[in-house]
Amino acid sequence: MRTPMLADLDPDQRPRERMLRLGADALSDVELVALLLGSGRRGSSALDTARDLLLAHGGLTGLAHADPPALLRSPGVGPAKATRVVAGLALARRFGTSTDRRATVRTPADVARLAAPLLTGPADGRVVAVVGDRAARLLGAVVVPAASAHAAPPAVREVLAETLRRGGVTLALAHRHEQDDPQPHPVDARTAEAVADAAAHCGVRLLDSLVLCGEAWTSALPAPGVGAG
Repeated sequence: MRTPMLADLDPDQRPRERMLRLGADALSDVELVALLLGSGRRGSSALDTARDLLLAHGGLTGLAHADPPALLRSPGVGPAKATRVVAGLALARRFGTSTDRRATVRTPADVARLAAPLLTGPADGRVVAVVGDRAARLLGAVVVPAASAHAAPPAVREVLAETLRRGGVTLALAHRHEQDDPQPHPVDARTAEAVADAAAHCGVRLLDSLVLCGEAWTSALPAPGVGAG
């Protein structure tokens, strides 16, 4: 059963007015996505379109990792709506990793917690840099642009540029393998060594280089260090 058009709802029941009155936590996932969409399509409200999107992508988790082309396949979703939804959910994923200066990066568990949201989706070789200051406070966790985990030569320059741009003096790396690829590769260790070497010349210390293999995190560093226990 389709919901009434937003214009036909009592003003107090419209998502925007409910958020202003009660706060975002009072709204359902459907209502929040409807606000990102802004409008529906002919004959269907923004709430209907939001509900259809969530159903098509298996709920909020699936929608959060959909890219604009996937959203554009949904009726009533054009480029403006698709990019608004993707941008809004990308900001939600980044919250707590790029701006939370209270977080610390001291253990492999810290690195895994900060990197995991940025490694969801396909195992496409993306590299996450987790950057900290001298007191191990988080300065940022970011997917390194133009870096691939198994590139030859490794993307040392790109990783260090992201680290130094944030004023980092500690660094941890993370990437993931396919589900059926359960161990780090020799190239993972060579990349970690190359980054550690170059980082040391810049006054930066590589804490660890973690690989998510299936459900387990493993250190690619060849020598004992922070380790992924």
